[in-house]
Amino acid sequence: MPQKTFFITGANSGFGLAIAQAALEAGHLVIGTVRSQTARASLLERLPDVRAVQCDVTEFDCIPAIVAQAEEDYGPVDVLLNNAGYGHEGVLEESSLEEMRHQFDVNVFGAVAIAKAFLPRFRERRSGFIVNVTSMGALITMPGISYYCGSKFALQGISDVMRAEMAPFGVHVTALCPGSFRTDWAGRSMVRTERSIKDYDDLFDPIREARHEKDGKQPGNPAKLAVAVLQLIASDTPPPQLLLGSDALRLVRERLAQLEKEITDWEELTRSTDG
Repeated sequence: MPQKTFFITGANSGFGLAIAQAALEAGHLVIGTVRSQTARASLLERLPDVRAVQCDVTEFDCIPAIVAQAEEDYGPVDVLLNNAGYGHEGVLEESSLEEMRHQFDVNVFGAVAIAKAFLPRFRERRSGFIVNVTSMGALITMPGISYYCGSKFALQGISDVMRAEMAPFGVHVTALCPGSFRTDWAGRSMVRTERSIKDYDDLFDPIREARHEKDGKQPGNPAKLAVAVLQLIASDTPPPQLLLGSDALRLVRERLAQLEKEITDWEELTRSTDG
């Protein structure tokens, strides 16, 4: 793959850091965004060759100027990797709307704001690749992460429409749907709502305990995901979404089979509304 310029949000940890490192090692130029000067110093300590840019994806009005300055400083961006995001864990009834609003501000509105800053540039250049990091939680659901799944379902749908709208201009869009990986998602990065309703104890407490126990022992390797992302970007015919991880593959296939059965079981009633 010829040298490309990457713009990676949330480049100081998790998938963002792994992909930034792999891209640099492959000879690409990487612009990585961070939210603070402390995070910027930490990123540069680990990856001295990255072009670190301070950008909070929830400061929507600032994003167009940040993107314009990045391209002025480092040249046209070829690949946008919309990675910035976090997980929220909590029973729906117990979790505040403010927590939901912030989850969507980062995972949905922030990603869309970044993409919208690049869309006219990619369209005018008739080239570009947008990778929106969603999750297997954009295709399946699990109790206790309703806000997270909702945000990723939203970004998944937006990505699919974005793909259709940008295809005539030679711009690729793929939603990346990872399963469980050894990142900080279930640890330091996760926001957890305090428990308050005893009725949910039997359902939710084992889920929270299991997630704590499995943190750091997930099957997915972020370094291998980064290699897979570089292979994706090198493709001339990338898919609308790419599952990564054997657990994502299994769970999504199970959900598709269940969905097909549900459709078949209720087909007669579905058809009854025509005419």
